[in-house]
Amino acid sequence: MLRPVVQVGGKSIGDGHPFFVIAEASSNHNRDLKTAMGLIEAAAAAGADAVKFQAFTADKIVARMREKHPYIAQMFPEARSMHEVYASMELPREWLKDLKAASEERGLIFLCTPFDEEAVDLLESLGMAAYKIASYELWHLPLIRHAARTGKPLLLSTGMANLGDIEEALDALESTGNGQAALFHCAINYPPPFRELNLRTIQTMKQAFRIPVGYSDHSTGITAALATVALGGNLFEKHFTLSKRLPGPDHPFSIEPDELRALVRGVRECEEALGSPVKRILESERESYVMGRRSIFARVDIPAGTTITADMVAILRPGLGLKPKHLDDVVGRRAAVDIRAHDPITWNHLAAAPPPRGAAD
Repeated sequence: MLRPVVQVGGKSIGDGHPFFVIAEASSNHNRDLKTAMGLIEAAAAAGADAVKFQAFTADKIVARMREKHPYIAQMFPEARSMHEVYASMELPREWLKDLKAASEERGLIFLCTPFDEEAVDLLESLGMAAYKIASYELWHLPLIRHAARTGKPLLLSTGMANLGDIEEALDALESTGNGQAALFHCAINYPPPFRELNLRTIQTMKQAFRIPVGYSDHSTGITAALATVALGGNLFEKHFTLSKRLPGPDHPFSIEPDELRALVRGVRECEEALGSPVKRILESERESYVMGRRSIFARVDIPAGTTITADMVAILRPGLGLKPKHLDDVVGRRAAVDIRAHDPITWNHLAAAPPPRGAAD
C-alpha cells in the first residue's frame, strides 16, 4: 500500500512536514568536475534539501538515429543525432562517489536520476536515499520495477502523462512490495509558458493517489515554487546553473544561484505564512485589537439619571468601551452613574434594562 509520507535521507515528505526542495543540477556540469562541485556548493548555500544529477549513457537512452527533438536541434545545430547530443552530456560515473560525499559534507541529500537498470545498481551500491524517475521514463515500467525493488522511495515525474499512465507506473512500483512513492506534476517544455503549468493539477493528483505530490519545474523564475507551496504541494524540483550563459540545453531555463537562494527563502516564508486555517485574533494583534478598534464614548458629560441621546455619544478609538454594534442599546437608556466626557461607556454605566442577551462584550 502506498504511504502518505515517504522518508528520504532522514527527512519526511508529505502533509504536515516541511516542503522538500531539490536543486536539479541535471547536465549543467558540462562534463567538468569543478563545475559539478560548484553546483553542489551553490545548492548548499541556497539552503536546498537535496541536489540531484542525472546518470545516463547515450547507448542506453537513445537509438542512433538522425532525428532530433526540435529544442535540441536548435541548441545543437551541429550535432548529427540525439545520440551524439546525449554523449556530450553524460555524467562520468566515476564522479558519483565524490559528488555524493561532497553533497553530504555540506548537509545535502545526494540524488541522481537513473535512466537504465545498470545505473540503478551502481547508485544503489553508493547508498542512494531515493530514486527520481524522469517524465520520459514513466512508461519504462521495467526500470520502475527495478528501481522499486531496492525498497527506496521513487520520486516520479509525470510530464506528458494522464492519470491512467500514473496509475500504471504506481502499480508497477507496488507490485514489488514497495509502498514509497511521491509524484511530480510537470509540464514538458523548455521553458513552458505559465498558462501551461496547470498547477491545480497538484491538488487533483493528491486527491487521486493520496501520496506526496509536488512540481518539477522547467518554467522561468521562482513563481511556480511559491504557488506549489500555496496549493498544498509537498516537494519541488528546479533546474539550476552557475550561469545561464554556459553552453548546453538546460542552462537557458535554469535559475542561477541568487535565484535559487531566493526560491528557497520564498518557499520557507510561504510555508510559514500559510500557518493555521483557524481564523482567530492573534496574540500579536491583542494590542492593536484594543487600541485600533472603535467603541462607544461619551461626547459630553452625562449626569446620572440622564436619558442618553445620539448626540451625547461618539464612536471612537480605542476599543475600551462597548462595541459600536451596541449603539442602539445605549441610546435611549438612562445613565446609572455620572459619565464624564471622553469616558468609554460600558454596561455598568447604564441603568433600567439589563444588557441584551449575548452582549457580554
